[in-house]
Amino acid sequence: MFKKNNVSSQVILQNIVAALTVSFVALSLGAAFGILSGRGAFAGMISAAIIASVASILGGTRIQCSGPTGPMTAVTAVLVAFANDQLVNKVVGINPDHFINISIFLSAVFLIAFGVLRLGKFITFIPNVVISGFMNGIAIIIWIDQFKKLFGPAGVRFSGSFWLNIILVSISALMVFIIPMATRKIMPKHASLLSATFLTIILLTVLSVALHLNVQTVHLTTSLHNVSDFTNLVKSQWPTNWSWQVISIAIPFAIQLAILGYLDTLMTSLVIDKMTHEKTKPNKELIAQGVAASAVSIVGGIPGAQATIRSVLMVKERANLRMAGILVGIFALVEMILFQDAINLIPQAVFSGILMKVGYDVFDWLPLRLYVKELLRRPSEFFHKFFSRHDDEKIFVTNREVILIFGTTLLTIVWDLNYAVAIFTALFYIHNRWLNTKNPMRDLKPILETEAFSDEL
Repeated sequence: MFKKNNVSSQVILQNIVAALTVSFVALSLGAAFGILSGRGAFAGMISAAIIASVASILGGTRIQCSGPTGPMTAVTAVLVAFANDQLVNKVVGINPDHFINISIFLSAVFLIAFGVLRLGKFITFIPNVVISGFMNGIAIIIWIDQFKKLFGPAGVRFSGSFWLNIILVSISALMVFIIPMATRKIMPKHASLLSATFLTIILLTVLSVALHLNVQTVHLTTSLHNVSDFTNLVKSQWPTNWSWQVISIAIPFAIQLAILGYLDTLMTSLVIDKMTHEKTKPNKELIAQGVAASAVSIVGGIPGAQATIRSVLMVKERANLRMAGILVGIFALVEMILFQDAINLIPQAVFSGILMKVGYDVFDWLPLRLYVKELLRRPSEFFHKFFSRHDDEKIFVTNREVILIFGTTLLTIVWDLNYAVAIFTALFYIHNRWLNTKNPMRDLKPILETEAFSDEL
């Protein structure tokens, strides 16, 4: 399927259809992640278009789709909040949007440096327990943000009817859960053609407009209709203050985004490699993601990574040419320009419900389910043999693994992603190589014991 043969018109059409299908998913999620980031739906949508095309043109994974993801956006939201709430106390006269763009641009520089220095191979050194833990932390951060929009103080929560917003969030979250199950049962061969995200947005927007619901809707603060609009956008977003004071404040955020982009991208590429039987060029992929991040930084966008489910959908839709990923971005940009007025009718609460589901998908439930199942089945053995590796069992999650998962999760929420990953990765190797060499801690087995990086719908 993925061998390079003579390209027929049928193959080209097949890739165009796959790209068109995925573009609607990319644009819908782009808007949702733009809202989650605090930069707005427009920022997320234009980033979905730019990142998809740039990463596909330059990337080391041939069949893929990149764009804003749940983990990357959750960290970006922290950056946006800092720029708008705390930055003024550190740097007088700095434009918050410019500071955000500087941080994203610097993260691009770090990603490119990772690729140039050939650091892609080190993805395998980060334990799966740590990856699972910080994914859980990011999921919880996403949920907390949505609860603030529903139950927070005036000015933070959605405007309009409190109960109508609650109902729309609940219905949209329920729909993105149910639609995939229903379509797989009713029309299994064509289920992937129907995006639960896209259908949920369309149906609930039509309902909201028809019933004149008193809820807050999306507001695109920027629009693109011609080349002049794009030029003005770039001029307004290009930073004017590149002082060392600003850069020094931005670097920690940039490093955090770069490390997460590294992990998010290369973990996804491993999944796609297994499906396509190809081998990603990790360093080339990192450079491509860096170039994509630098591109979105000049238009006030949000950073992204290679996106798991969008890339999987590309493969399932039988895309087998690099042009498919490029076309996803082109189609998304065209759709965004054509439907800007319609996008302003979408209730914000619908995106909040979708993001609740995103948080669910980001959370690595499998280790927790396996652990609880065994704990309930034989609790006395768990505590009697607390440090047992259970090597005699095919699938198992040990006490020590759970401790590292919860520790990483907690540190990600209350402190910092970078420190969480660094500290618990170090603890994992210190424990195994110095503290307990005779009974080292095992690690989660991919797929069988962990499903980290299933980050979207």
